[in-house]
Formats: sequence, C-alpha cells, structure tokens
Amino acid sequence: MTNQPVVLHLVDDTTAGGVMRVVDFLVNDGRLQAGARHVTQQIERGKVPSAVLDADVIVSHLTLNWRGLPGLIGLRAAHADTPLIHVEHSYTKGFVNRNVVSRARFMTLMRVAFSLFDRVVAVSHAQADWFASRQLCDADKLVTIQSCVDLRDFRAVPDRVGPVRVFGAIGRLEPQKGFDHLIKAFRSCPDPDIALRIYGEGGEEEALRALAAGDPRIRFMGFAATPAAAYAAVDAVVMPSRWEAYGLVAIEALAAGRPVIAAAIDGLRDHAALGAMLYEETSPKALDRSLTQRHIAADRRLTAGLEDRFVAGWDNLLADLMLQSRTEEVAMAQAA
Repeated sequence: MTNQPVVLHLVDDTTAGGVMRVVDFLVNDGRLQAGARHVTQQIERGKVPSAVLDADVIVSHLTLNWRGLPGLIGLRAAHADTPLIHVEHSYTKGFVNRNVVSRARFMTLMRVAFSLFDRVVAVSHAQADWFASRQLCDADKLVTIQSCVDLRDFRAVPDRVGPVRVFGAIGRLEPQKGFDHLIKAFRSCPDPDIALRIYGEGGEEEALRALAAGDPRIRFMGFAATPAAAYAAVDAVVMPSRWEAYGLVAIEALAAGRPVIAAAIDGLRDHAALGAMLYEETSPKALDRSLTQRHIAADRRLTAGLEDRFVAGWDNLLADLMLQSRTEEVAMAQAA
C-alpha cells in the first residue's frame, strides 16, 4: 500500500444514472484525491465477493437485497479491521410504501445489512429522518451527505427571461419518475402556448408516448447526452417522482437557473431550501395547478457551495473513520 490512503468504491450499477455520476465525482474531484486515492471496483449485482482490492476504507454503493446479504457478511468477515461505509442510494419511505409487500421482512434486511457497516450514509435529510424513525441503524453510525455532482456546466447555462412556457422532464422513463402523472396533468392544461419536453429513455417510453398521443405540445427528446443543453432549452423542470432518495436533477436545474416543480416526497423535500416549489403528490389536482404557474423563478445563487459541502462531508467522514481505525490499531498493539 502507498502512503496515501486508498478508498475503494464498490458499484453494481454502472448505467448512466445518478449513482455513477456521484461516484465519478467522488473519484475524480481533485480535493478528495488530495487526501486519498479513490478507486472503483465493479461488482455483479447480488454477488459481493469477500476478496476485493486492497484498501484502507471500503465504500459500498451497492443495492441491498437478500441475495447479496451473504456476500456482504463475507466482505465484513474478510475485512474485519477495515472501515466499511454504505451509501444508500435507493431505499426511501416512498419506495417501501409503493413497492414492498412484506415490510417487516424488508426492514429486517436493512437492519441486518446496515449493522455490517461502520457508517451508513443517507443521501438526503428526508431519507436520514426515515432511517432514524424506523431505527434502521444506530444513531452514531448514521451520517447525512446530500449527493452532488460537478455543477459548473449547469451554472454556465444562460439565464432565462419571460414567462414559463416550456416545461422539461429529465430522467429515466420508468414508473418511479412519475412522467405518466405529468403527461396527464399537462394535457389537462388548455393553454396552447405551453410545451412539454421529455428527455430520457427507458422501459415506459411506449406507454408514455401513447399517453401523449394527439397533443403536439408534448415532445420526446431522447437521451440528453449534454444535460446542460437540455436545461438551457426549457423554462422550468418538473419532477413528479413517486419516490426519490435525493434527486440530482433538482440541483442541476436550479444551478442552471431553472425553477423546479417537484413532488413533496422523500429526498425531493430537501430541495425546498434551494428554492424548489413543492406540491403534495397526494392531491389529485396539485400538479395541474403547479403547471399554471407562469412567473416562477430560480435563484441559482442558492446552489453555491453544494460541491464544497459534499466534499467536506466526505473528507470529514473518511478522516473520522481512519483516525478511529488507527486508534484501535494502537490500542490492540498496546494490549498485546
């Protein structure tokens, strides 16, 4: 091992989504690299090997499930003296309410899995509050670090002027994102001068196109290879998600100076502090009413410092764990 500590990030989702973008930021940010060498290792989903690359700290960005639990137990056993961190990118109160039938069994999975780690990172305050309310891990293990990516390209997007006419929806075309709700709400708005641009790909595309059929105001733009250009092309961004651990689209849009209209669920609630306009997703007409707003604005200055806060959170977490590990090593040596 070199003198510089090695932080190993385990990933099982390498698609072009939020998890990998956050991991890429962790691995490539110069400030974090100054304190430790961050590297990644891809793991087949549900199959966690006990033998991984040598590291001073191991960070799991893995999807927790029963199939992968024996592998996590093996990882803990094989690296008994190595600090282990888990970042929970997926599970939230909204996810459980909409997707989990046997909730007691699912909570058992999370408690057992979380117990294997020295720290559990919640990616939003709302998610952390849910973990605490369900006692999913010890309070002294729980750390909140809101997800982030490099926002420089988004801050370079020119300011918009005039009323909101073009709404944008950006993300995977999957049930989680709630774009079906958005299309229905948009179609209920009679204003002929507004438009909806949907950016993304996914398994729900055919069904969404069917919902939008006959309304020329709605266009599907495909995968946004240059996300900043997508934000530049719209006046406001709508996030009607059914569940969301944090929602990177919100900070990207706000950094680009585009107002955000978001469902008041899970981690999306965190973005109210940055100026996002929240609506209660349980109210049948709340989204419809939100789409009638023509004079909403975003103050991109509220996103200043998000990257610094993210980096500081990880710096502090890693320093704390490595100091704790060294202290334990010294104590064991003295006892021997």
